[in-house]
Amino acid sequence: MIPVTKPFLPPRSTYIAYVEDIYNRVWLTNDGPLVRELESAVPRHLKSREMAFVSNGTLALQLALRALEVQGEVITTPFSYIATTTSIIWENCNPKFVDIEEDGFNIDPTKIEAAITEHTAAILATHCFGLACDIQEIQNIAERHNLVVIYDAAHCFGTTYQGQSIFNFGDVSTCSFHATKLFHTVEGGGVFMDETTRKKVSLLRNFGHNGPERFQGIGINGKNSEFHAAMGLSVLPHMKAILDQRERINSRYFELLSGNEGVTLVDPQTEGWNWAYCPVVFQSEEACSSVKENLENNGVSPRRYFYPSLEVLHGQFDEHCPNSRKTASRILCMPSFHELRMTEIDRICTIISNTLDS
Repeated sequence: MIPVTKPFLPPRSTYIAYVEDIYNRVWLTNDGPLVRELESAVPRHLKSREMAFVSNGTLALQLALRALEVQGEVITTPFSYIATTTSIIWENCNPKFVDIEEDGFNIDPTKIEAAITEHTAAILATHCFGLACDIQEIQNIAERHNLVVIYDAAHCFGTTYQGQSIFNFGDVSTCSFHATKLFHTVEGGGVFMDETTRKKVSLLRNFGHNGPERFQGIGINGKNSEFHAAMGLSVLPHMKAILDQRERINSRYFELLSGNEGVTLVDPQTEGWNWAYCPVVFQSEEACSSVKENLENNGVSPRRYFYPSLEVLHGQFDEHCPNSRKTASRILCMPSFHELRMTEIDRICTIISNTLDS
C-alpha cells in the first residue's frame, strides 16, 4: 500500500547521539537544553519571530487564543481540520464561519466583514495545504475593526509570504510538528509571536509557574520533552532536501494530471508555497469517489480533506459556506512523502486518468 504520507526519519545515528546526551544529563523534560536549542534553531532557520515549543498544534491554537485573551465570536472557516474549530469552542469562544474562496482553499476575505458583529473578537484563518491566505487584506479588515488575527499555519513550515516566513504575520501564528508534517518532532507544535506574547505563552504552557514557588495566573501543561526536541533538531538540517523533493513530487503530479478535463491542481510554481500536500479537486463527488475507490483497489491510499470534519461540526456549522461543502465533497490529497518514487506517481496518475476516461 502506498500511504498518503509517511514521516521523514533522519539518520538513526543523529537521533541516537542526541538521546545519548539526554541519558547522560538525565534531563528529560521541563524546559531542557534541547527544547531551548530547538526554540532558537527553528526561528533562525526560518528567519521568523520567536517560537515557543509546545505539546502539539492543537494546544498551540488554544494557547494563542488564551494568551491574546480572546472572548466572544471568532471568525474562521469550516474548511480546515476539525481542531481549528474545536480549539475555539474549547476556549469558550463561538466560531463564526465564513466560506472559502470559490477557486481556492482559504477563507474568502471579501466575505469576512459581513460576518463581523459587536461580539467579534478575532479572526482565526487557516493557511490550507501550506498555501498562504490573503494576509494583507485580512490585516486591513482586522485593523478597521480592531480584531486580533491568529493564523492556523499547521501546514506551513517553509511557506513564505512577500518574501518572509509566513509565521511573521498575524498577532500569533501556530504550526503543527506532528509526524505527518514536513518538519516534525513526532508530536509537537510551535507558537510564533512577539516577545510580549511569548512571555504569556511561556507562563500558560507551564501551569502559570513564574519561578519554582511562584505562580502567575492559571496555566496548563503544554510543555514538550527533550526526546521530541531531539527529533526536531535531527530533522531540521534536512529541510531543504525535504522541500526540494516535495516540489519535484507536486511538479510530477501537475505534469501528468493537469491536462485531464475536470481536474484542478495547485500550480507548483505558486509563489511561497511549500508543497506540503498535493490536493486534487475533481469535477464531481462521483468522480472523486470513483478515483478514490480505484486507487485503493490498486494499493494506493489517498485522503479526503476535510471530510467528514464538516459533518461532525453539526449545529456549529451554518449553511452559508457552499464552497467549503462543495470542495470537501470533491477533493483528494494524493500520496506525497520524501521516499515516494516517480514511478509510483506515474502509476497513480495512470489509474486516475483511466478512471476519468472510463
